[in-house]
Amino acid sequence: MRARWLAAAVAAVALTVRATRSRHRRSLHPAGRSFTGDLHITAADPPIGATLLDQTASYPVTLRVSKAAGTPGSLPDVRGLAIRVHLPGRDFDLLLDSTGRRVRHFPVPRRSFNTPYGTITSYRAGSSSRGRAPDRGRRTSSPGGTGRGEKVYLLAEPDRRHGLILWAGDQTVGRVTIGRPLPPSEDAALAFDPVRNSLPDLHPSGFLHAARAFAYPWSQRWRRAAPAPQNPAAVRRAGAHR
Repeated sequence: MRARWLAAAVAAVALTVRATRSRHRRSLHPAGRSFTGDLHITAADPPIGATLLDQTASYPVTLRVSKAAGTPGSLPDVRGLAIRVHLPGRDFDLLLDSTGRRVRHFPVPRRSFNTPYGTITSYRAGSSSRGRAPDRGRRTSSPGGTGRGEKVYLLAEPDRRHGLILWAGDQTVGRVTIGRPLPPSEDAALAFDPVRNSLPDLHPSGFLHAARAFAYPWSQRWRRAAPAPQNPAAVRRAGAHR
C-alpha cells in the first residue's frame, strides 16, 4: 500500500513539473517556426462546392511548420503544417499532418519537413446532390443528396518551384508560396482553431473535430494565448457530421 502511495505521489509531482514547465508552451507541436506567405487558388474543376476553392483568387497566409512531439534534430516525428488564410473580415485555419503517399488518412512520423501533408479526416464542402462515385481521394454523399455536403480530404505537397501544391481530393486547387520568417514572439502568440476558424461551405466534421473544439481553447488559455472568437455555429457543424 505504501509503495502505491509513493508511486502516486511521484506521478503527481512529475505531472505538476511537466505542467509548470509547459505553462507557456504548446502541449502539442511545441517546436516550430512561422512564416508569411500567399495562397493562390486556381479554382477547382469540376467545382467542389466551397467558394474558397472554386474561385480563382489570391490571399495572404500565415504558415507554421512544427513537430508534434518536439523530438530533437532529425529524429522521426509527426510533422505539422498549419495554414491560416486571411480572408476579408475573417480567418480560415487549415491544420495538416505528415502522411504517406499511399496512406493519406493516418499521421506518419518523418525525418524531414519535405513530405506530403493531409487533413487526416475529411472536410465537408458545400452540399451535394450529385452522387458521383468515390474516387482516389474524395468520397461523396449518397445519391440524391443529404444536404450535409461532400466529403473531401485536403492535401499539401512540397514542390521545389511552387512552394506547396494544394489538393482537394484528386485535383489541384492552388499553391502556397512561403515568405519571410516571423519572430519567435509572433510564433508563440499564434493560436490556430480549425473548427471555429472554418467556413459554412468548407469545414471539418466528425467526432475528432468536435473534441478539438473543446480542447483547443482550454489549451490556448493555459499557455496564455488568445483563442479564436466564439463561433457556436461552427462547433455545431463539426459535431453534426460523424
